[in-house]
Amino acid sequence: MKIALLAPFEEPVPPKKYGGTELVVYNLVEELVALGHDVTLIASGDSTTTATLAPGVESAIRVLAKSRNPQTRMALNYQGLANALSIIREGNFDILHNHYGWPLLMFERLLNCPIVTTLHGTLADPTEQEMYSTHKDKSYISISDSQRRHGPSLNYLGTVYNGIQVDRFNFNAAPRDYLAFLGRITPDKGPKYAIEIARKTNQRLIMAAKIDPTDQAYFEQIIEPLIDGDQIQFIGEVDHQGKVELLSNARALISPLQWDEPFGLVNTESLACGTPVITINRGSMPEIIENGKVGFLCANVDEMIDRVADIGSIDRATCRQHVESHFTSQVMATQYLQYYNQLLV
Repeated sequence: MKIALLAPFEEPVPPKKYGGTELVVYNLVEELVALGHDVTLIASGDSTTTATLAPGVESAIRVLAKSRNPQTRMALNYQGLANALSIIREGNFDILHNHYGWPLLMFERLLNCPIVTTLHGTLADPTEQEMYSTHKDKSYISISDSQRRHGPSLNYLGTVYNGIQVDRFNFNAAPRDYLAFLGRITPDKGPKYAIEIARKTNQRLIMAAKIDPTDQAYFEQIIEPLIDGDQIQFIGEVDHQGKVELLSNARALISPLQWDEPFGLVNTESLACGTPVITINRGSMPEIIENGKVGFLCANVDEMIDRVADIGSIDRATCRQHVESHFTSQVMATQYLQYYNQLLV
């Protein structure tokens, strides 16, 4: 099958540090190539893949100095999209897998192949709701069943959970004595509550996180004053090796979500290392975390605080096995191929 995958242009594929969607796209592309398909990845020119790389932009937009201005970033994204449209029209693809989002759908009539769109973000955002409802009859894949709650009228082919390359995550049965927080510094991810949990349980907390320009003030005013460099440590944004080091050696991943997370790749990455997850029972978390087996689903932060004492009851080998059974890139690719074939009938 001749398949094109359109990735976002903000980060390279795979991302050098933080970047969930770009990492999922990379894992999927590599599996499809391994299965013998003719795959073209439309992404930033600094991406790395065994597929054919067709650059939409020269370099990832986030790393371009001139892209700091929001209007400039938007302009560069649309220039990349325009380039992508030309690549797709000239490629004679059997199918296009859209990971870029609703902007591509506005130009679907100009294209000459079936399109399936994976929804990577929240559908609770008013703009997302408006634009996807305008194109509600297109073909969509959700990344969790709970993601659909904010867009129930869309034409869903099915749900495919994000998959990871499990062999890239070291299993560790004997962690060190600290808790971990990994993600973005934003109120939605609850970093201030992670610090509260660590303090009230007298645990060390190591935080690794990306800070977007829009969240810089939140970090400086709310989070940074709570970081003492001893009990609470902040190590910034980490690459893959740093992520594995952090997760595999942690007693638990602390994820006090304050929003309906559509998936949350960090949870499966943590479990792959054998590290249980303590989180809030909302969004996709009940679909990822088996309560009491690989972590704890809590009603609130107070319950998370209580559950820290129960980390030792979780078998770390079970955490790894849970991911190997449900959240591998192989499982993800196989499921996507089923939906590709469905569209081609």
